[in-house]
Amino acid sequence: MKTSALLIALLTCTWLPSGHAAALTPFVATYQAYNAGKLSGSATMRLVRNAAPQWRVDLGIHGDRGLAGIVGLDIEQSTVFDAVADRYRPLTQSTVRKAVFFGRRTVGIYDWASRSARWKGDVKHERGLPVPLQDGDMSGLLINLAVIRDAEPGKRLQYRFVDGGRVRDHVYEVAAGSENIGVGGLNYEAMRVSRSNGGNDETILWVAGGVPTPIRILQRIDGHDAIDLRLTDYQGTQ
Repeated sequence: MKTSALLIALLTCTWLPSGHAAALTPFVATYQAYNAGKLSGSATMRLVRNAAPQWRVDLGIHGDRGLAGIVGLDIEQSTVFDAVADRYRPLTQSTVRKAVFFGRRTVGIYDWASRSARWKGDVKHERGLPVPLQDGDMSGLLINLAVIRDAEPGKRLQYRFVDGGRVRDHVYEVAAGSENIGVGGLNYEAMRVSRSNGGNDETILWVAGGVPTPIRILQRIDGHDAIDLRLTDYQGTQ
């Protein structure tokens, strides 16, 4: 399925709870990237099917002069994972940050045989130490996919974030009802999913039935909008 803001600007996608977790489907999605409310670049999220049961999810945020000038870098993230019995289990994770005067790269390996994860590359000493793994641990990109899978009206979602040498509990609250949200010239009936334990660092996602990627991903810091990704187009791939 492919949506186009130019051709079907009046289309409304309605949230239809399925009652069960939807199967993963390869896709590529493009977003407009805003920073502090200003259009500043673009982003691409991609889900690729590797040899079963492995998958790979990528997110790249690329700034024009506005985003690069404010944030100071472009970001490429990728997680290889396997999907068995409705569980997304990370295997490797990489992050590349590019800027005018510096670049940084980190690579993480999730060793489930030893139940330990470790990151190398441009990481602080304490973040290069082994991290004990627990069943259900996920990278940040996998949590985005899990929210799509798990969101139901009024539901509380709990995940353990293990990424970049850090471990954090992420708790999300799903709104009791849907709301109309416009992005990329389209209107969706979407559910708001808000992280409730992030303190001054808020993350809010909007998800809509039948759409394999978040409609919008908003990060707010100290009550102010920071990075804001708004879907403009998505399509299924092979």
